[in-house]
Amino acid sequence: MSSAAASGICAGRVVVVTGAGRGLGRAHARAFAAEGASVVVNDLGVAPDGSGGPDGSGGPAHAVVEEIRAAGGDAVAHGGDIATPEGAASLVRTALDTYGRLDTLVNNAGFLRDRMLVNLDEDDWDAVMRVHLKGHFLPLKHAAAHWRAEAKAGRVPHACVVNTSSGAGLLGSVGQGNYSAAKAGVLGLTMVASAELAAYGVRVNAIAPAARTRMTERTFADTMAAPEDGAFDAMAPENVSPLVVWLGSAASAGVTGRVFEAEAGRITVMEGWRPGPTADKGARRTPAEAGETVRELLADAQPPGRVHGAR
Repeated sequence: MSSAAASGICAGRVVVVTGAGRGLGRAHARAFAAEGASVVVNDLGVAPDGSGGPDGSGGPAHAVVEEIRAAGGDAVAHGGDIATPEGAASLVRTALDTYGRLDTLVNNAGFLRDRMLVNLDEDDWDAVMRVHLKGHFLPLKHAAAHWRAEAKAGRVPHACVVNTSSGAGLLGSVGQGNYSAAKAGVLGLTMVASAELAAYGVRVNAIAPAARTRMTERTFADTMAAPEDGAFDAMAPENVSPLVVWLGSAASAGVTGRVFEAEAGRITVMEGWRPGPTADKGARRTPAEAGETVRELLADAQPPGRVHGAR
């Protein structure tokens, strides 16, 4: 390992990154390794819509491991399906068997099957829910079980989870009802996990990144394209990774239950559902009275954010 990595903010930590064979996951894995972490690189090697696998080979994961090792870092590949109980359990077991510990879990794996709602098949709904939402829940469950056991044994961990939501989960995105619902579910899971796992020394946060990946470079081709003039590449996935690395390090102590948007050089703390204008009659309203009250409240409320892709 290089001297820079040995003294990085994640030196000595063991980090698991799902969906780390390409795009954001690959950038995160490399960035963690550059800051001294040993990394478990998970990837199935499937197509952007989830087809073509899994075959368990983890081809892209092995490629990223070789990149990390060539740069003087330490990494191991995992080709299991983390949206299955067996795959999620083996993911955590790989970290423990290889490195003897687990400090950070980055849930990043996902794919797209975009359709307008009237054309959205149940299979496409289920597949996206499975990889994004179940693929967050199961690794989190198995990692949390390990950390709970550590805490009960008197070895309270300084553990971190970074979940991956999306602007689609925050505001919605036309043609992505399945993806938007799954990513909104990730936010709810993050809030619950941050509360439930705090007693075990585990912090849980989420990011909503905007970057060029296989999922975005075709859907948003114009905005995701790399500049040709050598200017700052605002949509490079590597722009998001510094925040993820910091959230996955011991340096982020005290930060939990938060959601961050990350794009280019911008980081935004997202502030979710909070009570807005309120009216209490102290008695039951008629439907007409309820409607009148709603109109009055909406006049004082902030307008909703614009759904991505809405005209």
